[in-house]
Amino acid sequence: MSSSVNNLGITVISPKVAMSDKLIQLFATFFYIGHFPAASGTLASVAGVFISIGLCHNPVGYIFFLLMITLIGFTVSGPMEKLIRQKDPSCIVIDEVAGVMLAFFLLPLNMPVLVTAFFLFRAFDMFKIYPVNKFEALGGSSGVMMDDLIAGIYTNITMHAAIWFSGFV
Repeated sequence: MSSSVNNLGITVISPKVAMSDKLIQLFATFFYIGHFPAASGTLASVAGVFISIGLCHNPVGYIFFLLMITLIGFTVSGPMEKLIRQKDPSCIVIDEVAGVMLAFFLLPLNMPVLVTAFFLFRAFDMFKIYPVNKFEALGGSSGVMMDDLIAGIYTNITMHAAIWFSGFV
């Protein structure tokens, strides 16, 4: 296992790594979105929104995909940190996909809800409101994944409450 940083500041895993390391990188970066030079977390969140839209009329498929992304995220995030020797590196974005999918779960997916929930999720994710900041300190896969999953839960609860109180559907 070896990695280096290219001239764009992107961590690149050496081509002489095991296939399992390549799969870890593939999934942790959510099909290499995490290697985008700017706003990779936001781009991964957008990918999660599109997945949510695609699965919104299939709750069983949505739950299955969310669980699989979450399980894969917990499986690859810690090893990816070790692979590139960095704590919670920005190239790991599978946590963003899982978090945003949790944020959008069972919400009516119309434009006002999509936009509001997206920015609310990004705010909860960036500002790490208590106890999210405590989860981030765990380290390893739990530290990477839990802060985004809790941000997704905060967003989902906030959006459902706002929709219920406003009567907006």
